[in-house]
Amino acid sequence: MNKTILIIEDELKIRFLLRDYLKAEGFNVLEASDGDEGLFVFKNNKVDLILLDIMMPKIDGITVLETIRTVSNLPIILLTAKGQEEDKLFGYEMGADDYVTKPFSPKILIAKIKALLKRTVSDEDDFNPSQNYNGLTINKLAHEVKINNEPLTLSPKEFELLVYLSDNMGIALSRDVILDNVWGIDYYGDLRTVDTNIKRLREKLGEKSNYIVTVRGSGYKFEVQNEK
Repeated sequence: MNKTILIIEDELKIRFLLRDYLKAEGFNVLEASDGDEGLFVFKNNKVDLILLDIMMPKIDGITVLETIRTVSNLPIILLTAKGQEEDKLFGYEMGADDYVTKPFSPKILIAKIKALLKRTVSDEDDFNPSQNYNGLTINKLAHEVKINNEPLTLSPKEFELLVYLSDNMGIALSRDVILDNVWGIDYYGDLRTVDTNIKRLREKLGEKSNYIVTVRGSGYKFEVQNEK
């Protein structure tokens, strides 16, 4: 079944350009011209990925992002004319999975969309997709995380980060290594992106947050703590 992309963008020319490129690649496309309409379309349709402009009338993109993140972890790519590093970091902190600055290459954006969708699809050939770490259950096949059998809502990037850390349990991983393996070697963002997402992940893990240990002078490692 073809994936459905929701474009939330107030600039008509950009929206139509994205729509044409996405349809040519075989995607189903839904459109919204502002944040309010975007949330309505999202709530009433099955969507696999969202392209979200930040600067929009009625409801801005960051507010839309925060609203969606309370109920869904589907991939979201931010589109904006802002190119400052702090703006990008703020977008990631709010739960975005990727960030594209206007003007952008539609072909590169399509490649990012395909890569993100591919990473969020579980590996059906994984022999043992579910791991339990003293009440923290990570199911790669279902793309699901639970704490004491209670579902945890993570963004795709947060899920990837947790999986990567847990797959390398006990190993001190530098920020560079984490960035390359979770965000990709072609990602040119700041290393603070790792710290920001680690912080968000720890907050969501709650009582299991101590499983992600800071290694001074190095980075982070996943270590299951003995619970009393």
